[in-house]
Amino acid sequence: MATSVMLSTSFSPTHHRSLFRPSKPKLPSHSSLNPPCWNTKPLSLHHTFNFTFLARSLTKDQEKSTLVGEDSAVFDLTKQKISSWIYFTAVLGLVLFVLNVAWIDNSTGFSKPFVDSVSRLSDSHEVVMLILFLVFAVFHSGMASLRDAGEKLIGERAFRVIFAGISLPLAVTTVVYFINHRYDGVQLWQLQSIPGIHSFLWLSNFISFFFLYPSTFNLLEVAAVDKPKVHLWETGIIRITRHPQLVGQVIWCLAHTVWIGNSVAVAASIGLISHHLFGAWNGDRRLAIRYGEDFEKVKSRTSIVPFAAILDGRQRLPEDFYKEFIRLPYLAITAVTLGAYFAHPLMQTASYNLHW
Repeated sequence: MATSVMLSTSFSPTHHRSLFRPSKPKLPSHSSLNPPCWNTKPLSLHHTFNFTFLARSLTKDQEKSTLVGEDSAVFDLTKQKISSWIYFTAVLGLVLFVLNVAWIDNSTGFSKPFVDSVSRLSDSHEVVMLILFLVFAVFHSGMASLRDAGEKLIGERAFRVIFAGISLPLAVTTVVYFINHRYDGVQLWQLQSIPGIHSFLWLSNFISFFFLYPSTFNLLEVAAVDKPKVHLWETGIIRITRHPQLVGQVIWCLAHTVWIGNSVAVAASIGLISHHLFGAWNGDRRLAIRYGEDFEKVKSRTSIVPFAAILDGRQRLPEDFYKEFIRLPYLAITAVTLGAYFAHPLMQTASYNLHW
């Protein structure tokens, strides 16, 4: 999860000033929001295929009666406490301060000695990149597997602090190393001069972030202000794919690997996708243990491959399913993703100055 902060570094305006700046994404028009209908006529070779026929719809009451998981991305402003968000801001500031002093700052932190020690194992940036991913994956997925036992032993909030305290520094190190060495590999192909390729890959990268961050819908839980929970989501992006982070990471990796076209990008993509494939398997295993039959029901009507459950009829969309995406967390993802893109010159300069 934490590795997902690597936002389109190779698409930034620093390297390609003349490339287009994206326009604001358009919401679907009213005409596209009409409830889909189901075509009962048999298909023929000359049948005009309409994908809306596959989106079998449910009424709102029918939908509520069949859901066993949670409604994702819900944000009820009336239930928010100002004190909780003040506490969240304070916690975030403290975490960033400690992270900088104890890990990032070369004069006081341990990240540079850590990177130097890994770099001594090989002269290959590709090998070092894979080792950094492996170290992160072992701690991140390993601690996720120990979550149930750890929370019983020390509590949900304490375990979240330890989990983040180990995973976040390792993720930052891996991200910075990638930014600094992404153009140091062997060039395998060069497609950047193809007309329209940057626009297509930028859009792909932008879309990937709507898949990458479903687990951060409740930021107060991420920061342990609210008690962290293991959620069984069933609506929104989960209707498209049960493992949106895996799908988002694959899209992100393909976009960046096609654009950069060298061996370091390939190595980074192998590390990221491999970690998320394991995470998808491990996530299903943990949810099956915790939720049992309820998870099996959600699993039966969702898919890992995007849209597969919808196309084969296992996922029946409610009439107003589009409203599940018109919610504040998705708007926040849009704003943060665009903001991070335009802040890339600052991010890259900060990474270069660390000399990792």
